[in-house]
Amino acid sequence: MNIFFELVCNKILIHAALGWCIAQILKFVVGYIKEGRITLRLLLSSGGNPSSHAATVTALATSTGYQHGFDSAMFAISFVLAFIVMYDAAGVRRAAGEQAKILNRMMRELEEGKTDNMQKELKELIGHTPFQVIVGAILGVFIPVVIRL
Repeated sequence: MNIFFELVCNKILIHAALGWCIAQILKFVVGYIKEGRITLRLLLSSGGNPSSHAATVTALATSTGYQHGFDSAMFAISFVLAFIVMYDAAGVRRAAGEQAKILNRMMRELEEGKTDNMQKELKELIGHTPFQVIVGAILGVFIPVVIRL
């Protein structure tokens, strides 16, 4: 069978991709509502609400459970993967974002009075709050449940 056809017909992969796409679109809409302007970078950025990481991996795990059984080894693997990704998104990556804020502020303070730019600012929005992860996880579970392709 054609590999491309197999990929585009893989329900688990479709649900995971939809989880990511819908979360990114919702992030864009939430950004527009909050800021009152269109910010296209939100369509591909990490961080923000809802967590596209959480939506993707929970859609993956939920769809795997439906297709192979919630008692299968495949579901167990995808569930553990989802837990690790969500823990990382709300923990390690969030802490890295907070450190970036502090470093960016320090760089601005050091640069005052100077005309040359010492360093490009670090990306600060790379992690998620626990609430953003929960919203993403709910979205990720919702997709395979409702869109039973």
